[in-house]
Amino acid sequence: MVYDIIIVGAGTAGLSAAIYGARAGKSVLVLEANSYGGQIIRSPEVENYPGIAHISGYEFAENLYAQATGLGAKIEFENVVEIRADGKEKYVVTEDQEYTGRSVILATGAVNRPLGVDREEDFIGAGVSYCATCDGAFFKGKDVAVVGGGSTALEDALFLSGYCQKVYLIHRRDAFRGEQKYVDRLKEKDNVEFVLNSTVEEITGSDFVDGVDVKNKFSGEIRHIPVSGLFVAIGQMPQNDSFSGLVKLDGSGYIVANEDCRTNVEGIFTAGDCRTKTVRQLTTAASDGATAALAACEYLG
Repeated sequence: MVYDIIIVGAGTAGLSAAIYGARAGKSVLVLEANSYGGQIIRSPEVENYPGIAHISGYEFAENLYAQATGLGAKIEFENVVEIRADGKEKYVVTEDQEYTGRSVILATGAVNRPLGVDREEDFIGAGVSYCATCDGAFFKGKDVAVVGGGSTALEDALFLSGYCQKVYLIHRRDAFRGEQKYVDRLKEKDNVEFVLNSTVEEITGSDFVDGVDVKNKFSGEIRHIPVSGLFVAIGQMPQNDSFSGLVKLDGSGYIVANEDCRTNVEGIFTAGDCRTKTVRQLTTAASDGATAALAACEYLG
């Protein structure tokens, strides 16, 4: 069978693309290496999606999956290892077999780069977060820490300073890599403290985070900082290695595409966190999915 649209990735972007493709009457196949839903399934509470005041990430993903499959999209749980483009046809190779499609949407997402300390994964959703704009409101009036030295970490600290009683900004160097304007604004905040030349050695707590132990890299001193939340902002890792010889990637490994979600290869589109973009949120992933699917439908004619 030749599918009209083959989508690689069943996160919010991929499933949104499947919904729009299926609604347009196209045959749609979604290939996913792991579980559907992407990173959002790890969020116990989602309160920033327009029109849905409150929902768990798992329930949100369940609804997307049910809607896509209910419209006729087929989902197979297979790991894509290669994609070949030969004129009008695209060949998507998994570890098990090969599929043929007339168009492809790459929606593989990106994973947050972890700190790599003990119990970090255990505390996800219980104090550890990788998205300040997603989860910051849950820590209103509390003390939190942000880890990172780039613009994302600085912006996260600024954002959280409007909600939280105290924000500790922990960075392993003595100067930040991010934009100076953010640093200057943070210095004006009475409730922001820089913790420089320091690394997080341990996250403490039982069921929920209650603090972090940080180590000064020069003195070796360990300082315990009581916090209710730890926001990790040390970058993301796009999942695009399998496509490096097919579509253009930027220096960080993201698929190069503008808001039209078109790659440099005719008939291949991209959507969500795996592409070059400024804002990576649930809403923008869904928007990308719709845009990419409609662009694919236009391409198919």
